[in-house]
Amino acid sequence: MASMQTIRDCVKGLKLFLCNKVINRIPFACIRIPLLRCYITIGKDSNVMTNVQILNGSLSRSQIVIGNNSVVNSYCLLDGRIGSIRIGNCVDIARDTFIFTREHDPNSDDHGGRSADVIIEDYVWIAARAIILPGVTIGRGAVVAAGAVVTKNVPPMTIVAGVPARKIGERKSKLQYKIKHFPFFE
Repeated sequence: MASMQTIRDCVKGLKLFLCNKVINRIPFACIRIPLLRCYITIGKDSNVMTNVQILNGSLSRSQIVIGNNSVVNSYCLLDGRIGSIRIGNCVDIARDTFIFTREHDPNSDDHGGRSADVIIEDYVWIAARAIILPGVTIGRGAVVAAGAVVTKNVPPMTIVAGVPARKIGERKSKLQYKIKHFPFFE
């Protein structure tokens, strides 16, 4: 006979399957976003586009939190299996960006893992195919260039690029915009 833990794990797996394979494929934000709010916290006028993969280990809405006027574009990965992800207000995360809170420890004798929270502060712009690793804080107004791998904290208003990401400039914007990205289909 199956243990209660096995049954809970099956129910959790089924909920994540429905989130990622059914809800996240609904092409209308007015339907998709209210359903996603059962799994994660999404602020006012924020959008999580179709085909974003959500890994939420606890199925607690506080594991992954997205502020107001932010967008997470299609084919991103929000890995909140162990650590939490905190995304601020007016954040633009481009397609194919991966945000990890858990990774394998290369120095572990048993291929063990390590995890830490990821914090993305207000007005951050993350370009396509960037990778954010566990324990990183990206400061207010920072920009992460396309394809960058962020392994360390990024100071506010800093532009980083490369593998691993390094400072290449400073942002001059007064950060007076709001993001409201709701295409009709997607």
